[in-house]
Amino acid sequence: MPYSVSGLVLALLIGLPAAAQTPPIFQPGAPGTASRTITAAESVELSRTTFTAADAGFMQHMIVHHAQAVEMVALLQTRGSDPTVARLGQRISLSQDAEIALMREWLQARGQPLDMPDAHAGHGAHAGHAMDPNVAVMAGMLSPAQMQTLAAASGPAFDRLFLSGMIQHHQGAIDMVNALMAEPGSAEDPLLSDFIASVIADQSAEILRMQSLLSAL
Repeated sequence: MPYSVSGLVLALLIGLPAAAQTPPIFQPGAPGTASRTITAAESVELSRTTFTAADAGFMQHMIVHHAQAVEMVALLQTRGSDPTVARLGQRISLSQDAEIALMREWLQARGQPLDMPDAHAGHGAHAGHAMDPNVAVMAGMLSPAQMQTLAAASGPAFDRLFLSGMIQHHQGAIDMVNALMAEPGSAEDPLLSDFIASVIADQSAEILRMQSLLSAL
């Protein structure tokens, strides 16, 4: 029988072995069947099987989404003029680089491909034809034409384009999270659940900060 909280305290006081002080991990059984005790390693392995195809697709798409944000910040470092915008951009780049690494590890641990299979699906591209330069690959991302306009700007004009584009970009990421959460059975993987919660919190806060900076330029 697992220890209660008071039982654990008593165990510590009387010096029971450390193994006896660790509460067991239970896996609920199917309806009408008993739960079973599993090891910590089994618990980790089971957590890797709670994802859906929509979860994997979300991670694959979000890697591409984040990569464009990092590309935008790289332009900011050489073409922008406002130091406050530059510092904000650097924080965005560092956080999104770290999240790209997390998403890649999540996919690899679950045996999923890193690349999204439908990068151009539904966006004006098909065999023998280039993608429409005015259409973004996915929600919130800048289109190829918008990226060209951003790369051609400099100084305060660049800062304004960067902030408006990154606000659009962040909102697109939040929209992608909301779309995933609307899928039945999705977003239940523990690591994925934590990740999308941080995306909503961090990017919502950054949107407010960028709106404030944009209004002051």
